[in-house]
Amino acid sequence: MNALMERQPTATRRHGIIAGDGWRYAVGVELREFVGLTLSPLRLTLLGRAAEGSLDVSEIAAAHAVLERTVLSELGRLRSAGLIDADNQLIRDTLRTIAMALPQDPPIDPALVGEGWTPEEEEVLARFFSGDRLASIPGVHAKRLVVLERLAQEFDPGVRYPEAEVNFRLQLFYPDYAALRRYLVDEGLMTRADGVYWRTGGRYLDTES
Repeated sequence: MNALMERQPTATRRHGIIAGDGWRYAVGVELREFVGLTLSPLRLTLLGRAAEGSLDVSEIAAAHAVLERTVLSELGRLRSAGLIDADNQLIRDTLRTIAMALPQDPPIDPALVGEGWTPEEEEVLARFFSGDRLASIPGVHAKRLVVLERLAQEFDPGVRYPEAEVNFRLQLFYPDYAALRRYLVDEGLMTRADGVYWRTGGRYLDTES
């Protein structure tokens, strides 16, 4: 048993999984190793066929141009990891347990959402923000506009901002600050002239309440 597992005295074993104190391990593999275990095309086929309930060793060996004993060996590894049972069925509880142990993106910081948003808009913000950062720029125009309106609130009406200041504020949310800056101008939320920007659109909401 590795040192990390030894530090989990309350761990329990179920469906081939060691679980305890926020960590999940497949038998004999840590989560990091689990990813490598599933990268093999042959093992992915075995998992897929087990999920379908149609795992045929001879057929899979022929499809991958390998010996049947190679398929059986890989099948044994997946069984040892608690992913496939003795009846060649996928153990879905194992996958759910592993998925729960993977790092999760934090939800949107409540401080980013003030009053004045519709439930639909709040859902958009919650989807594209993680913590106090923008996870991605929405491809759908209507959703992107909601995100841009929220970002526009970082700039006070009536204040002129040099481009460096605009870049600094936007990169606190997303690495591609140039794209955000361009979108804000294109949507009329900000105006630019001679390297200076100012707020010219969007709603004026209290984001600190």
